[in-house]
Amino acid sequence: MLGPPGAGKGTQAVEISQSLGIPKVSSGELFRDHQKRDTELGRLAQTYMARGALVPDDVTIKMVMDWVSGIQGTGGFLLDGFPRTLPQAEALEKALAATGGIDTALYLKVPKKELVRRLSGRVLCRVCQAPFHTEYAPPKQSGRCDNCGGELYTRDDDKPEAVRKRIQVYLDETSPLVEYYRKAGTLKEIDGQNSIEQVRAELLSALKC
Repeated sequence: MLGPPGAGKGTQAVEISQSLGIPKVSSGELFRDHQKRDTELGRLAQTYMARGALVPDDVTIKMVMDWVSGIQGTGGFLLDGFPRTLPQAEALEKALAATGGIDTALYLKVPKKELVRRLSGRVLCRVCQAPFHTEYAPPKQSGRCDNCGGELYTRDDDKPEAVRKRIQVYLDETSPLVEYYRKAGTLKEIDGQNSIEQVRAELLSALKC
């Protein structure tokens, strides 16, 4: 499942996984799992993350393939937000060649203006870190956490200008990736501006379910 920050990939991935009864995973979940279990791959990934560097594609691919090998016989799987770059897609396709590769790439397409609106409305509690959204999930009392009464604030990377930069970086990285799957005939574009229910229905329809 592909799509920029704020497109709703995480929400829809959970829904599709439950609807189809197949496992799903994101690269972030894999990193956290390996670090929690203190695996060799987890320690290797942490050496890059600790200095703010990107984890090399071969390390990420190895984590993905270890996960895939552990869920054989489940009738399929869903990768949430991965691959993210063309080299990752090519490496993943090579690793999955024996099983036929990726059969469908779902792309949630949302205009940049809408993404900024969604992401820049996010606020967090300074005390318990509970998330809220000024438009979609507002607190009962403006500026105060429903759970503990703590002050709500906007993270620096959720401010409009920072959000625009994050989105542009993602779009620059993934444009070749979207074309890669389009040329392969596996890309399915979904309008991510619709309601959660409608987007889910279109995603499942794209999977011919």
